[in-house]
Amino acid sequence: MEAYHDLEWGTPLHDDRGLFELLTLEGAQAGLSWITILRRREGYRRAFADFDPAKVAAFDAAKTETLLANPEIIRNRQKVASTIENARQVLEVQRQYGSFDSYVWSFVDHKPLINEFQSLAEIPAQTAQSTALSKALRQRGFGFVGPTIIYAFMQSAGLVNDHILSCPTRSRILALSPSENR
Repeated sequence: MEAYHDLEWGTPLHDDRGLFELLTLEGAQAGLSWITILRRREGYRRAFADFDPAKVAAFDAAKTETLLANPEIIRNRQKVASTIENARQVLEVQRQYGSFDSYVWSFVDHKPLINEFQSLAEIPAQTAQSTALSKALRQRGFGFVGPTIIYAFMQSAGLVNDHILSCPTRSRILALSPSENR
């Protein structure tokens, strides 16, 4: 957990595969602890073709049944089905917007939102931006993309920097962020 926090969480991500991975993992986490998902991350990568949206979008009913028998992932039919459908929708977003990256980052004006929280208790579970992105994704047919899941996705992908002011990782991430956000 510490390595994930220090090296990944909140770092701006501009890679469609990586964004699809985080969206999938955040959806899989619903109702579970994040450490449960992190421990299965490599299994998810193997099971879902290293999160290649084109490959996952081609998964059929037989592949779904194979996934539901895979102990390396969360074997929840709705979560597996939503991952496959989400891959199809990522491809559609890529066709319409050029990239999934460009689409999701448009909800924060293509630059990270930098918060200045003193404590973890101040960090919200959802925001107006996560609600807007959630609604837009649901309208497109994405699943497991409620506002709270989407806020966690935005935090993990660096669309939002919620490292508290005293967190040593905050300065590393701020160095990666456009200066107009500080």
